[in-house]
Amino acid sequence: MIIIIGLGNPGEQYKNTRHNVGFMAVDEFAKINNFPEFKLQKKYNALISSAFVKDFGETKEKEIILVKPQTFMNESGKSVKKIISKNNYENLIVIHDDIDLPIGKMKIVKERGSAGHKGVESIIKSIGNDGLIRFRIGIAGQGDIEAKKVVLKKFSKEEQKIINETIQKIVNALDLFVKEGLDKSMNEYNK
Repeated sequence: MIIIIGLGNPGEQYKNTRHNVGFMAVDEFAKINNFPEFKLQKKYNALISSAFVKDFGETKEKEIILVKPQTFMNESGKSVKKIISKNNYENLIVIHDDIDLPIGKMKIVKERGSAGHKGVESIIKSIGNDGLIRFRIGIAGQGDIEAKKVVLKKFSKEEQKIINETIQKIVNALDLFVKEGLDKSMNEYNK
């Protein structure tokens, strides 16, 4: 089983903000792979969708659980801890925005520190960092300095186009990860 967690903030006012690119990526992965509609599971305080996806060679299927915590970004660890305590999983992937990367850049990392990202920090404090894989999506435009002002901003039309392309890359990287593992996806997408 693979658990893929997209980070973001619940509520209409945060929809399509920079902080919610994790939600956007998980939504796109669900759509492309025909996952069922997300449903709120109160015991996890998260929107969940799961399906079986064929792995490399299409000989067997792997269960994938997609998660959008509804705790607000800075409390993401509470939801994640509940989910992983109830499920046996091989891999845990967290997809999130990264202010240190320019718009359009993505990076896959394993067992790295939070670099000040409050959602990631919450997860690491709650469950540790052992084996934690992260797909980072760059959200910072040039000259953006103060994190609070940047993360809750919506993208300009031009930036949204770039982000849509980046989310497509994330979906492709996730597909490659499911089929062929972490090393292949890092080699292909960390350029």
